[in-house]
Amino acid sequence: MSAVMNFGTLPSGEQVEQVELVSGRLRAEVLTYGAVVRRLEVDGVNVVLGLDTIEDYRTRSRYFGAVVGRYGNRIAHARFTLDGTEHLLPANNGPNCLHGGTEGFDSRVWTIAAQSESSVTLTLTSPDGDQGFPGTLTASVTYTLDGDALRIDYAAESDAPTVVNLTNHSYFNLKGEGDVLDHVIRMDATHYLPVDDDKIPTGELAPVKGTPFDFTEPHAVGERYDGGYDHCFVLDGGIEVKGGGLTMEVTTTEPGVQFYAGGMLDGVQTPYGPFAGLCLETQHFPDSPNQPQFPSTVLRPGERRTSTTTYRFI
Repeated sequence: MSAVMNFGTLPSGEQVEQVELVSGRLRAEVLTYGAVVRRLEVDGVNVVLGLDTIEDYRTRSRYFGAVVGRYGNRIAHARFTLDGTEHLLPANNGPNCLHGGTEGFDSRVWTIAAQSESSVTLTLTSPDGDQGFPGTLTASVTYTLDGDALRIDYAAESDAPTVVNLTNHSYFNLKGEGDVLDHVIRMDATHYLPVDDDKIPTGELAPVKGTPFDFTEPHAVGERYDGGYDHCFVLDGGIEVKGGGLTMEVTTTEPGVQFYAGGMLDGVQTPYGPFAGLCLETQHFPDSPNQPQFPSTVLRPGERRTSTTTYRFI
């Protein structure tokens, strides 16, 4: 059985627990608040950005390590139409809805449903109308350590038609300190999604060849584009990241990954400055509910949406 300890108390009186997972070279700390991966140690080196207190997670976090939902990434103009009905969402990112709204899954207390020494399953129920999304949604995330890998399994069901796009928002720094501008990335992605000034996809799946978005051959994060990546890539295979003598291989069942290099971290509102960590948020595409040419994120009653992402360390 994995070790569980009290991490803190929310103003509501809800208790937040921390679960320790261990397997082989890996050790992790997972919070029930936001289903946050607070620490992920590889051979004793913590490779994700985490915070010290529950108050920090409430007030100083930029989704550090959290599961975001119901809809990870952006929905344009904070609205979408499903089966002829328009649904209005909180606009918390300019005119758009980001990561599920003002009170998304990252700020909820999840329930421990199952646990072992190397695995924990957390569950959350989101009521009909939560943040404007239709249907009562039940979601689960399972974190499993397996020797040299962290596997994340997601599942969701709804009692009414809705949209869902769950992902984990961990910031990785394979050196355990400093910035990630020297981390080298290779990505099996021949296309990416260009965006407008509000970071909403234009609808085009553009070739990466000849652009700063071409990671089909290895490139350092800071080598091009001033490291200012915050874009969704269309995956044809896996991702490889090298830094600090460590290699991280990412595989997923999802069609895309949001590569965010952490350039908007400011070191004032959070404990971390620009490029302190990079995110590889495996997911369906941003704004899919408003762009029918993208893979569908619609979930209907009787269906079960599942996905798996694995981070392997070499």
